[in-house]
This record gives sequence, structure tokens and C-alpha cells, in this order.
Amino acid sequence: MDANFPPASSSVNVEMNGQAAQLLIKLMGDLQTDQPMAVLTRALGLLEQGLAARQRGQRLGIYEPASQRFMDLVI
Repeated sequence: MDANFPPASSSVNVEMNGQAAQLLIKLMGDLQTDQPMAVLTRALGLLEQGLAARQRGQRLGIYEPASQRFMDLVI
């Protein structure tokens, strides 16, 4: 992480629009958690992995063995 960011143990307030808030609430329900940070941490981690893969010239996606289809995650 960049030294310009606050330490991982500190808290940061994040504003979001209504659509993002609704999606966060839906995903919290899907994951059966009442912790918004559990969802945000997973989502941000996936985004970070996708960007890192793209920088290495690799792809990040979902593979379906039954049809042998690979679907790229759009980052």
C-alpha cells in the first residue's frame, strides 16, 4: 500500500450514492452479513486482483467447466 494512505487499522468515511448503497445492502444479504466492510473488502480485493492481472497481461474471469467457457471480468 501507498504510504499516503491511512494505516489499515484507522477508519475512513465513504460517501456513496443511492444505487451503490442499494447494491451494498443486496450483497450484504447475499453474503448473510451485517458488516458492510466485509462486502467492500472483498469487492476491492477482487478489483485489485483484476487490475494486477491486466498489468501483467493476464486475464481474470470465471471458467465454466461444463461448457468450457471463460468469461472475463470487466475491470
